[in-house]
Amino acid sequence: MKRCCVIWVKEEEEEEKRTEWRTAGGDRSKGTRTGTVQRVDRESAVMELSVAKTVMLTGGILVVPVLAFITSFLFWPGVLLKAYNWYWRRRLGLVVRYSQSGSYRFCYSTHGKPGGATPSLLMLHGFSATKDMWLPVVNFLPRDLHVVCVDMPGHEGTTRTGAEDYSIQGQVSRIRQFVQSIGLDKRPFHLVGTSMGGNVAGVYAARYPADLSSLTLVCPAGLVYPTESKFISRLRELEEKSDQQESIPLIPSTPQELDDMLRLCCYTPPDLPRQVLRGLLDNRIPNNDFYKEVFMEIVGEKSRHSLQEHLHLITAPLQVVWGKEDQVLDVSGAAAIQAALPHCQMEVLDDCGHSVALERPRKIAKLMVDFLSEQKDGDANTKKLS
Repeated sequence: MKRCCVIWVKEEEEEEKRTEWRTAGGDRSKGTRTGTVQRVDRESAVMELSVAKTVMLTGGILVVPVLAFITSFLFWPGVLLKAYNWYWRRRLGLVVRYSQSGSYRFCYSTHGKPGGATPSLLMLHGFSATKDMWLPVVNFLPRDLHVVCVDMPGHEGTTRTGAEDYSIQGQVSRIRQFVQSIGLDKRPFHLVGTSMGGNVAGVYAARYPADLSSLTLVCPAGLVYPTESKFISRLRELEEKSDQQESIPLIPSTPQELDDMLRLCCYTPPDLPRQVLRGLLDNRIPNNDFYKEVFMEIVGEKSRHSLQEHLHLITAPLQVVWGKEDQVLDVSGAAAIQAALPHCQMEVLDDCGHSVALERPRKIAKLMVDFLSEQKDGDANTKKLS
């Protein structure tokens, strides 16, 4: 920048000398024209300097977020992952909201407005996840569809209380409280649940049939599985050890344990950089004691087979989606549901594990939209016949 200024000053001095020589020669008109040119040149030079300063300033501003990104990735990857989820929600038009019901607070994300031709969707995530686990699926849902993704009791932004709220029956009661708090029960809605959330969704459908237009269960827990999965076998081994609470495969506390969990949950585990794995772990570890408390409740005698015990009470049209290679909850559970509810719609996905929302988000979004369309067409035909 200094070099530019020096060159410009020298050129200005030379130009002034040339102007003085021309004026001394008696050509006043030329001197006037030269003076005008000189002023134009000076204004151009000033403008060039201003542009140069602006470019340098802009460059400095751009460097700040880049440095912040690199620093966050290296030292606070967990914060960066939360920021990424914030960006993704914003891009999808999802707004995070809170609903207060007495002293209890629910956190949820939503887009669209209720009351359209298609029922609202309420989506329940699985154990130790959050409402953001549905982001890949919401990405492929129609933008005008009213979607609500809630943090399950005690998870993320929803209030933590005690064990009574973490059993399956306790979670069902809290979800009903949430539904009423946001007025979702004013017209029948479609309920979706995966894994632990599938157990809750199924029992909810049995207890509050009038609330629902239809139901989708994705690899649900709470059944008697004809074939034991790798995860269930591991749990049986842990039951014989005194340190069982320290070794639950779904509650990792080291990078290796997190990697093992991803391999357990996914048929094709995501190839994540070490820093991303660290960020995931950083966000989970502070909650591990809570996760253990919830886990002991949902695998306890009162909750372990809750869905199985309530299947005969489900009257809503039912769609079941399962990953064929599920190592957490064996796909044979689909047969258990079909035996009790033979008219349910069954979808088994090849080359897919337990984390269907992560591995096949486009597919499950399409399956749900098609299922909702079928229900709408069926209702329309029923009205015509009546």
